[in-house]
Amino acid sequence: MSETLFSKIINREIPADILYEDEEVLAFSDVSPQAPVHFLVIPKHPIPTINDIQADQALLIGKMVLTAQQLAKQKGIAEDGFRLVMNCNENGGQTVFHIHLHVLGGRAFSWPPG
Repeated sequence: MSETLFSKIINREIPADILYEDEEVLAFSDVSPQAPVHFLVIPKHPIPTINDIQADQALLIGKMVLTAQQLAKQKGIAEDGFRLVMNCNENGGQTVFHIHLHVLGGRAFSWPPG
């Protein structure tokens, strides 16, 4: 897999506002926030799209969600509510081909999004 913006963040080749890191996941603020609170949770091992997730990676995906939950609590958006978004491929809005979980909060959201 080719190097992505996220692999460069993981490798500290470009700066990011890192909110959490362990051996498996990294969370950082989105550089183009779409809400008062907007951060990303990524696996440190690159997985290009949701379609590429394997069964043995289920715990990793769960860990991404639990990391989002914990950071949402720390950011004060858990009680009012927040949105989790994962895009898949170009028509799904994916622009960086390294899966990432968007966590957005701090304002009300409507459905459908827009």
